[in-house]
Amino acid sequence: MASGSRKRTRNGDTASTSPIINGESLRRPPLRRLRNSRFKQPQISAMGPAPFSEMEMAVAENERTDYSTKISLETAKAGTAPRAVRVYADGIYDMFHSGHARQLMQAKMAFPNTYLIVGVCSDKLTHKMKGRTVMNETERYEALRHCRYVDEVVKAAPWSISDEFLEKHKIDFVAHDDLPYVSSTSDDVYKHLKDKDMFLATQRTEGISTTDIIARIIKDYDMYVRRNLTRGYSAKELNVSFMKEKKIQFEENLNKMKDKSRELIDKIKDTKDKGNEIIHRWEEKSREFITNFIDMFGSEGRISNWLQESRARLEQAISPVNSDDEDEEEESSSTKPDSPDSATKSPPTKRGRISPTLLGATSQLQEQDPSDLEDELS
Repeated sequence: MASGSRKRTRNGDTASTSPIINGESLRRPPLRRLRNSRFKQPQISAMGPAPFSEMEMAVAENERTDYSTKISLETAKAGTAPRAVRVYADGIYDMFHSGHARQLMQAKMAFPNTYLIVGVCSDKLTHKMKGRTVMNETERYEALRHCRYVDEVVKAAPWSISDEFLEKHKIDFVAHDDLPYVSSTSDDVYKHLKDKDMFLATQRTEGISTTDIIARIIKDYDMYVRRNLTRGYSAKELNVSFMKEKKIQFEENLNKMKDKSRELIDKIKDTKDKGNEIIHRWEEKSREFITNFIDMFGSEGRISNWLQESRARLEQAISPVNSDDEDEEEESSSTKPDSPDSATKSPPTKRGRISPTLLGATSQLQEQDPSDLEDELS
């Protein structure tokens, strides 16, 4: 991997994607090829922003570069160049966004060892050639210095690149998208570079550009004005008239009232739904309670059955049935005329009416001798 890319990558991360330029992969060759190269890799600060071209670090790197050795596009892509390949990309870079960053990434990863120089046009030149910018030149310079792919920044870059500019900064290739860039003096300001095979085509990122971002802001102009007014900006700072300010504030208050009304309606609806749910649950619980009450206290409930069983046990305990009565009941039942066998059976034997004491005395008299009995009688 190129020294510039490796040193400027934060947290030591390496790129996992391989951008494609003109159908060719930008995947870099193995590291061993760079280790065997004969040139000294550029020393780029691992910490801090990229230097401006007039700073000592950038000047030292420029002086180390042997620009007498020309590098072809094939040699640069093969990774066999005798020194670092110096690639230049220029632009306005207003409202620096992901499309700008991806274009610089493609330029940086186009060759195994790339030193990327980025030129940024000044406010004066940009306003003259293209129109006003949102960010001033200082803000745009700083945005480029803090991009991870940039090794050097050139301030007040020219609109058209001359041979003297190429010699001064020892530029090998110029990176830009392949569409013709028209100016007042030329149909394509990069045509002479394409003729010299010093042009490196990059791909534009669809769906993102400074013009698109500005169009979004203009489309929702009132919303952003309202947003900044609520954050403390004055109408004068936003270049808004007094009536416009009051209108926007009225609309803002009206929208807040609408939002609060919607929230209140939603809360009422939620409360109603919760009330209906509570009533439904109460109905279910009340039905369950009534059913359990009837099972417990009804005429055929568990308590009624328990009382009846208890009463029967109590009556049986108070008046038990006698054994003699049971015998008489059995005898009476046996002598009923309804029985078909009562006519053929013999009548029951009669019980004796002598008490047990009399029976005992009689047996004693029978056992005594008659003579003894007569003596006792005399």
